[in-house]
Amino acid sequence: MRFGLFIPQGWRFDLVGIAPADQWGVMRDLARHADDGPWDSVWVYDHFHTTPQPSGEATHEAWALMAGLGAVTSRVRLGQMCTCMGYRPPMYLAKAAATVDHISGGRLEMGIGGGWYEHEWRAYGYGFPRAGERLRMLNEGVQIMRQAWTEGVATFHGRHYDVDGAICQPLPLQEGGIPLWIAGGGEKVTLRIAARYADYTNFDGTPAGFARKSEILRGHCDDVGRDYAGITRSANYNVFIGRDEAEVAERRTRYVERLRPHLTEEQLAGQLRSFDGMPAVGTPERVVENLRELAALGMDYGIFYFPEAAYDRSGIDLFAREVIPALR
Repeated sequence: MRFGLFIPQGWRFDLVGIAPADQWGVMRDLARHADDGPWDSVWVYDHFHTTPQPSGEATHEAWALMAGLGAVTSRVRLGQMCTCMGYRPPMYLAKAAATVDHISGGRLEMGIGGGWYEHEWRAYGYGFPRAGERLRMLNEGVQIMRQAWTEGVATFHGRHYDVDGAICQPLPLQEGGIPLWIAGGGEKVTLRIAARYADYTNFDGTPAGFARKSEILRGHCDDVGRDYAGITRSANYNVFIGRDEAEVAERRTRYVERLRPHLTEEQLAGQLRSFDGMPAVGTPERVVENLRELAALGMDYGIFYFPEAAYDRSGIDLFAREVIPALR
């Protein structure tokens, strides 16, 4: 199993209380810490406003962070989970990604999806196309990016995007282009797009959900003539980890205290549902046991979010010391 670490960027109220002028230093130093440790990659989210409640708190932009993190690290790979296809024209995105690949020495991953955060779409003037249209944009966009990265020029006349001899030079450093992570578990469309184009998928990380999405992906691969085993399947996990259950509970309490000034009780309860009872919550022994079950189902790559990362690295270090070696 491989392991990615989310870098706090504010989107989940995970930089509150840190002066804006100091936030980049926090993100930079945490990425360097991962670079010096056992982590395979570092990740950010592609969002502009905090969630689940838009606010005046900072949310740093994903692709600017990709360039910055590429320049201050030397080993870890760099990803976004996941870039929203509708936020940037795909040829522009292909060009920007190729440049980041050079800045990082060929360490970029391209996480890409259809997008979902309606408030953010409308606030930035993108409208909010219905789900089917957003997925058609994804389908067309990944074709343009693939062509740009392999041929150095793209021509594509689609329903949503039209490019004509758009040049992408220099090509990415990575031979064959930047690996594509098609994120999302939509069973009829998203997973079919993944079967055609993805190097990696990212979907439901619970055992039952992961097994179901995997079998649907397998069926789509059979339909389009793709080797199912050639796609790495990944999932994201929110983490409360502690040396004992008391420390796990203490981390949860601190998380609640930090978010409570910004969210309603209903919103806070929704955030806690994405942690409580999930596979990466508990002692190291419990987390290892849960992740071993998922590895047996074919979950090859986990990306882990520690909500306290900007303030306290002890949970990250405990995970790196006791969980990663047991599963690698």
